[in-house]
Amino acid sequence: MPARDPVLCLASASPRRRALLLQLGVPHIARGAHIDETPRPGEASRDYAARLAEEKARALWQASRALPVLAADTVVVLDGALYGKPADRKAALAMLASLSGRVHEVVSAVALADERGVAHAVSVSAVGFRSLSAEECRAYWDSGEPRDKAGAYAIQGLAAAFIRSLDGSYSGVMGLPLFETAELLRAAGIPYWLRDTP
Repeated sequence: MPARDPVLCLASASPRRRALLLQLGVPHIARGAHIDETPRPGEASRDYAARLAEEKARALWQASRALPVLAADTVVVLDGALYGKPADRKAALAMLASLSGRVHEVVSAVALADERGVAHAVSVSAVGFRSLSAEECRAYWDSGEPRDKAGAYAIQGLAAAFIRSLDGSYSGVMGLPLFETAELLRAAGIPYWLRDTP
């Protein structure tokens, strides 16, 4: 059976977000969106994630307008501090040490831009880590997994061994909250469950 035509553009180069969107059965194209991700002074984590998701979606929509654009942004939050992708090994090890034995928030925002404007939704999850040894953190860094992940870990990867609790959205912690995504698509009249199945 021939592949279905894409119904939207995903403003992300992340293979995880692509896989999650395909889980909803949404044929799409993917293009990276490049924006300034600097937090504004005093900006709350939910506002920050929502703003970035909206700016990514708006940037690609204004550049093409061929398809609706879906974008997302995820940030890890502990004691009010925003943890994005680690700049280097030292930053990643510091993040993991901070998360060790604590419960932190993962804020994932998703935005949809089309001819009607930009709509967004936010998912907030609480993730509890067990205590981590310095040796484990170093070994995890050496695996290569934390390098491009918010908070320096991937819930769907090796770091699953660290997570003792999750209250919220597993897909949101991965980077694309599927319930909120489906609700935005449904409200916009964009179909999902279109993936061909055997």
